[in-house]
Amino acid sequence: MKALKYIVLLLLILTIGAAIYVATLDNKYEVYRTKIINAPIEVVYDNVNDYKNWPSWSPWLERDTLATLTFSDISFGKDAFYTWESENQQVGEGSMTTIESVSFRSIEQKIKVVKPWEGESNVSWSFKPVKEGTEVTWSMKGEMGFGEKAYMAFSGGMDNMVGPEYEKGLEKLDAVLQENMKKFSVNVNGLTTHGGGYYIYRTGSCKIDEYPAKKNELMPQIDMYVDQNKISTAGAAFSLYHKVDTENNAVIFSCAIPVSEKVITDVASGLQTGMLKPFEAVKVTLNGNYSNIEAAWTEGLKFLKENDLEEVHTLPALEAYPTNPILVPNPADWVTEIYIPVRRK
Repeated sequence: MKALKYIVLLLLILTIGAAIYVATLDNKYEVYRTKIINAPIEVVYDNVNDYKNWPSWSPWLERDTLATLTFSDISFGKDAFYTWESENQQVGEGSMTTIESVSFRSIEQKIKVVKPWEGESNVSWSFKPVKEGTEVTWSMKGEMGFGEKAYMAFSGGMDNMVGPEYEKGLEKLDAVLQENMKKFSVNVNGLTTHGGGYYIYRTGSCKIDEYPAKKNELMPQIDMYVDQNKISTAGAAFSLYHKVDTENNAVIFSCAIPVSEKVITDVASGLQTGMLKPFEAVKVTLNGNYSNIEAAWTEGLKFLKENDLEEVHTLPALEAYPTNPILVPNPADWVTEIYIPVRRK
């Protein structure tokens, strides 16, 4: 009987000691994780800012793909919210609301958990452009009651509970964004007539695989000249392929910007004015990163063969670039239009 009393007394002492220990713990907590994602800051921010994207990378929602999700009519920006309900105790029930969002800089949110326990926390996101892409920091802070402190004290703490999930979420977010930016499609629009017109251009030559970099070097020079001289443009920038020598890995091309009328350029600028007459062409549209341009050309040339057409090599093929990568940072949203001059066989 004495032994039992000692055991009870010992348990009581341990319980009191544990309670005192828990009571002395800081009831405030803050957890954060940072990751550099190789994507433009606009792309990362836009994805996180829209709750409808969260199921694709949220580590908690991933635990129950059958959880019931309800989104506000506008699922992004200030006052947007979503709620979740799940029978999985690790997911539970709750809501997330955006309190404030500063475009491409930060997002402030409030998370309220109803099940398996009640509580709320402040969630923050910060986005910073860096050389490698975007530095993303995901953080959460709040206060715990005695019960939550007790649970966390014997579970390794809030950082140990939430931190690894944030790491997992950021890794998945990175993977999802990389996959999304790779998406592309090719559409053969068919026969059309290119309207031609005047254009300012600069000619260059390089190895075929060096063309994208060379184009990106020359095109801004023409664009700057047009801006500085307040020249009226007449459409999207484009490139003309004068000669493509696959055997010797060489290409001669011109980068150009269409203008409303003939322009006399300064000799020192290295730019010239050209005139393109209207011509019949097969048009092909690439939606996505320019790195997929070969697939678009392949589909265009395939269309020629299937429709008894042949390319007119005495005329330059043309690539037009309706989207400006600076204004449209996501490569998946870029558009390239190919015009292959043709005639009937």
